[in-house]
Amino acid sequence: MNIQAFSGARRSRWAISFADLLLLLLGFFVMLQASGQRRDAMLVQVRQQFGGRAPAKATEIRASELFLPGEALLTPAGEARLAALAGRFASGRTRLEVSSQGTDPGRQRFDSWDLAAARLGAVARALKSHGVDRDRLVIRGLDQRDGASGKGQVLRVMPDK
Repeated sequence: MNIQAFSGARRSRWAISFADLLLLLLGFFVMLQASGQRRDAMLVQVRQQFGGRAPAKATEIRASELFLPGEALLTPAGEARLAALAGRFASGRTRLEVSSQGTDPGRQRFDSWDLAAARLGAVARALKSHGVDRDRLVIRGLDQRDGASGKGQVLRVMPDK
C-alpha cells in the first residue's frame, strides 16, 4: 500500500466529521424552522437537554372570559380572576410578560389591533392595581395567528425570560 495515500486519508478524516456536524446542524435548523408555532416549545426542550432551566408555564385566559364582548372593559368575573392571578405573582421579583394571541371576531367599535392593545393595557392595569409592581410588567404585543385553535383572543401572563 502506498504510504502517501494512507497518510492523506488520515488527514482528511476531520473533514468527514466536520461535514457530519454541519449536516446535523442543518437538519436541526430545518426542523426548527418547519415546526412553526411549536418552535418555542422545541427550544425549551433543547435548553433543558443542555441543563437550562425550563421557563414557568404561562397562564392563558380567553379574552371572552375577562371582557365584555367586543370591548376592553373587564367584567366583574374578569376582574376577580385577574385579582387572583395578581395574588399569585404579587410577591415575586421576576418580570411578568403580558401578551395577546389571536383576534376577537366579535369586535365592534375597535379594529383587531386597537382591541388587542386596549385589552393588554386593561390586564396590565388590573394586575398593577392588585399589587404587581409596574416595573415588573412587560406588555409584548399581538400575535395575530389563531392557528387551528380558533379560540379567539387569548391573553397570556407568564414570568419573563
